[in-house]
This record gives sequence, structure tokens and C-alpha cells, in this order.
Amino acid sequence: MKILVCISHVPDTTAKINFTNGDTEFDTNGVQFVINPNDEFGLTRAIWFKEKQGAHVTVVNVGGADTEATIRKALAIGADEAIRVNASPTDGFFVAKQLAEVVKAGNYDVVICGKESLDYNGGMVPGMLASLLGYNFVNSCVGAEIEGTKATLVREIDGGKETLTTDLPIVIGGQKGIVEEKDLRIPNMRGIMTARTKALNVMEPVAADAKTKAVKFEKPAPKSAVKLISPDNLDELINLLHNEAKVI
Repeated sequence: MKILVCISHVPDTTAKINFTNGDTEFDTNGVQFVINPNDEFGLTRAIWFKEKQGAHVTVVNVGGADTEATIRKALAIGADEAIRVNASPTDGFFVAKQLAEVVKAGNYDVVICGKESLDYNGGMVPGMLASLLGYNFVNSCVGAEIEGTKATLVREIDGGKETLTTDLPIVIGGQKGIVEEKDLRIPNMRGIMTARTKALNVMEPVAADAKTKAVKFEKPAPKSAVKLISPDNLDELINLLHNEAKVI
């Protein structure tokens, strides 16, 4: 079984976010980048298939040379090889188009993406990728089992979970639950050293027009000052909740 895991290079959730050029561009200065958390859950599940069923795991990223440290971390976690498409990920369709070419060239049985990346939260790439390939697609996966050419998948739905069975090939949009947070792999020294010798192939992008463009960014309004009310002054608390906060 050949598995392709699509990983995004995203800012750490603890990073301080700023914008430049009139709030039209993200300021990367001083920002630590990591594997997109939803992608890392999917990668960990792929490594499980590798260990239990002998799957071959490849990771792919659409990005510049600055993403290679993130790709190497995925190799240190346990992926067998990596591909970097040498292009800036301008929008979801452009990324999906590049990934589709990688899938076609590699003839992968299973493609695992995070259901969305935590930078732009577009959630578009997995579905677009499945459409471009004509593959079956299940999003918001919190469980995945594969036997032969059949996959059994559990996905979150409003108010519960749904179990589905389908044939390979398939695109899976994964999230926390496809493995638990405690099951995520921390690269050890052996994995880090081995990652240096694993293949990281660079591909040039195919022509694809971006369908969307970020015009401007805006940070949320700062939180207002906290007012402390004496526990003995319930009348004042009720007055503020009613007339100022307007929550009652």
C-alpha cells in the first residue's frame, strides 16, 4: 500500500501574528513554523499503517526551500521519503492542482490530508484534490482502518459520528481522533539522523491559476479591560451584565 501524506508548513499556534505592507502580507519575522496539526495526526496514522501493514509513506509539501526543515521533521517521525513542489501555495486550488500531479505520478492508494490548515483555515484542498483525481473522499475523519482494497472510516457529523466503507483509492481529510494527541510521535535522535539520508525530491510546479487572492488581513480587536466586582456586590454585577455586557 502506498500512502501520500500532504503536509502544510504553518506558524506555531503560540506565535505572535503581524502583517506588513498595509496589512496585505503575513510577517514571517521571528515566527516558528511547524507541521500543520491536522496533517500531523494524519501522518501519525500513516506511520501506524507502515508499522502494522508494511505501507510505504511519502510526505509532500507545496512550498519554497524554507519549508524543508518541516519536511525533514516528517521524515524523522517515520515517513520513508518526501516531495517538495517548488512553489508558493497561493491558494487552495493551486495547491490541490500541484498535489494532484504528484498523486498521478506516484499512483498512491491512499492520500491523507488534514481537513484544514491552521493558518488560513480554508478547508478546501482535500475536497478539491479528490475531485481533480476522481477519488473517493471522506472528510473530518476520526478513525481509519484499511484492509486490502477496502477502507473503513469514521467521521464526525453534527451530533455524532458516522462509519463508512469504501474502495481505494481514497482521499482522507483527517483531524484529531484519527489518532489521539498522546499518540503523536516526537522525533528521536535516531530518527533525526536517519531523516538526513532519506530522499527529498524537488518537483517544479505545473501551470495553474489561483482562484482566490487575500486582499487584506485584520487582527481581532484587543480584549477590553477586566472589571472585578466584589462578591458581596451582586446588584452591581447584575447591572453590568444587563446594561453593559448585555448578556442577560
